[in-house]
Amino acid sequence: MTEIVGRGAEAGVLDALLAEVAGRRGATKVLRGEAGIGKSALLEYAVEGARRRGVRVLRVTGVPGEARIPYAGIDHLVRAAAGTSPYRLAIDLLQQLGEPDEPVLLAVEDAHWLDDASWQTLTFLGRRLESDRIGLVLTVRDGEDVDRRLAAAGLPELRLEPLAAADAETLLERTAPGLVPALRARVLDEAAGNPLGLVELGAAAARSGGSALLPSSIPLSTRLERTFGGLVAELPPDTQELLLVAALDDGGDFDEIVAAAAVPAEAVEAAVAARLVTVDEAYELRFRHPLLRSALRQRARPSDRRRVHAALAGVVLSPQRRLWHRASAAPGPDEAMARELFEVALGAAQQNAVAVALAAVGRAVRLSEDPAERGSRQIWACDLAHEQGDAETVRRLLGEIDETALRPGDRARLTWIRGFYLAPEGSAADRLSTYADLIEGMRLDGDPVTAVKAMSEISLAAYYANLTPSVRDRLVAVARALDLPDDDPRRTEILLNVAPVQCGAAELERLRAFANRVDLAPVRRFEMAIAAFSAGALDLSRRLALSAAADLRAQGRIGTLTQALSTAASASAGLGDTRAALPLAAECVALATETGQRSWALGGSLVAGLAEALRGDTDAARARADAAEQALHAVGRLPMLALVQRIRGVAALAEGRASDAFGQLLRIYDPADSAWFPNYQLLTLGHLAEAAVLAGLPDELRPVVTDLEPIAEQSQSPALQVGLAYARAVLTGNYDEALAEDLAAWPFDRAQLQLTYGATLRRQFRVTDCRPLLRAAAGTFEALGATPWAERARAELRAAGEARIRPPSALATLSPQEQQIARLAADGLSNREIGARLFLSPRTVSTHLYRVYPKLNVTSRGELARIFTSSDVGG
Repeated sequence: MTEIVGRGAEAGVLDALLAEVAGRRGATKVLRGEAGIGKSALLEYAVEGARRRGVRVLRVTGVPGEARIPYAGIDHLVRAAAGTSPYRLAIDLLQQLGEPDEPVLLAVEDAHWLDDASWQTLTFLGRRLESDRIGLVLTVRDGEDVDRRLAAAGLPELRLEPLAAADAETLLERTAPGLVPALRARVLDEAAGNPLGLVELGAAAARSGGSALLPSSIPLSTRLERTFGGLVAELPPDTQELLLVAALDDGGDFDEIVAAAAVPAEAVEAAVAARLVTVDEAYELRFRHPLLRSALRQRARPSDRRRVHAALAGVVLSPQRRLWHRASAAPGPDEAMARELFEVALGAAQQNAVAVALAAVGRAVRLSEDPAERGSRQIWACDLAHEQGDAETVRRLLGEIDETALRPGDRARLTWIRGFYLAPEGSAADRLSTYADLIEGMRLDGDPVTAVKAMSEISLAAYYANLTPSVRDRLVAVARALDLPDDDPRRTEILLNVAPVQCGAAELERLRAFANRVDLAPVRRFEMAIAAFSAGALDLSRRLALSAAADLRAQGRIGTLTQALSTAASASAGLGDTRAALPLAAECVALATETGQRSWALGGSLVAGLAEALRGDTDAARARADAAEQALHAVGRLPMLALVQRIRGVAALAEGRASDAFGQLLRIYDPADSAWFPNYQLLTLGHLAEAAVLAGLPDELRPVVTDLEPIAEQSQSPALQVGLAYARAVLTGNYDEALAEDLAAWPFDRAQLQLTYGATLRRQFRVTDCRPLLRAAAGTFEALGATPWAERARAELRAAGEARIRPPSALATLSPQEQQIARLAADGLSNREIGARLFLSPRTVSTHLYRVYPKLNVTSRGELARIFTSSDVGG
């Protein structure tokens, strides 16, 4: 085993990682530090240790020339299809590596030079190494860009510091023994504990004396690159040309490099003999140290770099790589080339290859000659980054756009995007009237496509902004004027988000018709799910959102998937189904945090808080409500305080504090209150009515019901109609009429009616009549995970003389992720299929099921399915 001077502690960390991998667990470690600090040596130590333990080793090396080509870094590990996202590819790779029951070490050198798609794939994989026998070790060089990448990646790091003085002296003595004291001191001083500096500068000093260390003002990394560059300068011209081509190539194919260099293949022999490069059995050329590649690129004149890229464009087979090299060979702005790259970006986006599209449009921006076209392409890049959930990239791109050069339509879209990302303070309602005028201007200027896109983008913000009637009517007028065909659902989506009451009756009927189509793209179904939620059609919203999420997950479009999960979770929580809502919300929060979608992470947390309140975990629910309230006040999004009040009201109901619950929920209905939110009044009336009947406050409830009756008639909101049916029943005592309605899609609300009616009958001593109602209510609440309501129903049953009551379900003991995995397993999905849906490896799924079975006292998927079958109710 190779001994590494001065790195005993770090070697011990890697030994521990390998021991875990050789056992039954995965592990990840990032080795970071300045150039030449010893990262590569420690990585080699890990590779040797892995092989000694029988661990299979796979290697990846980041290359500067490949940094803008999506998936170039991991192309030899797994071929990425055009529509594959980093997140989907990470799970495919995880499954591929974990398929054989053998440990694997994935050693990634110079990860800071990986393309973004490869980086995201590997770091996403690294966060999911749980039960798989896979180790991931990455080396990264220090730098601001690396700091940002690592902060977002959230992987465990091991920082390498300069060697201690004694260790530095030991390493120098081994490398260049017998240096005169003055020269030895100079090397130690210049190297400053950097191992590569000690080795290279020591060897140079031994050969050339003190002149090798001049000039003393050159930074260490540049000195080392100068050292490597000097080694190349001693090689024959053909060899130098071949190495320059290899340094600028975005691949390592030896035959391709020779063809582009137009030199004999034997020219590489001098570089191999000098231990500068290797050519393996697969005819892949690798540099001995990345600093050599960097030195060659740095030393090359711009004209030589363009010449080499042009030569590579003439020999590479891949059309995409050929275009990249042509673009790199362009001597300056080239509008024709920019248009060609932009067409590549459009095609990639249509094939869901967002990473490829982003890279292509980025290069197109740099080549753009027309300032207006450049700005349009920059805004388009913002769209792509937003779809991926990459908020940081959106913010960076926004700072680079020259607004003065934009066409009116692009200027309008930029105004909206900047308002969304860079001006969080204040209500969106203050800006929506301006946006309406801008969008109308786009349409009149002959840019209907951009107008529709912009209107779709602002419609959800309009839903969460208490609009004045004039602003709402203006937005409705602009939406109706959009030139959309009858078979396009987007106008219906926009109208339901902007004016769910005023447009609800007609547009909800149209939305239901659209929902039956089988040709709609997943993004369209997701946006329809949001519109259905806005209109209070929670059953339809959940169905559309789950359908969209399945396809978005398969495509790896994780940014939009996050939003679809939030919508499905919101609809499930609104339906009282905590068993479905909690896993969906938990995954939404995790993915939103992963992709930097702070607003959706907050929304997912609010949904989780509501579900926790419904299942009786009131401390956790209130903690989420408190945190959300602080965040919402900080950014001025006050209408969303209604979601906070909903959590607090339901939590109070769960604890039996009905008067407090009524007060908390009533704030949503009070125009003088900061939590006033008319759109959410469509969704919360059932809980308000329940609090009123339990607290004995019918007189306080009656005016609210009176105000909402015409709104229900106008909107035809299913959620409001169900809530009004319950409210009328508690005010009039006519429960039979409410229960006669079709409530199959509203199991919680049906059980709520049954519980209240059953309790009323028991107090009237109609024991025989109350028991079936209470029994049904208890079963439904138990199946939904609404434990406090189930306990109330069971208490009423006991008071009615029912002695034998089914105990609570063991499902409540499972974590949200365990519930999600168990339900999918009960539905008949294999571990691989479950892993594909949840971005987990099959082995991790298996480990979770291993823990689930004893909790539920089952031993097979069949028994698991029977538990869920007996627990499932309603839609």
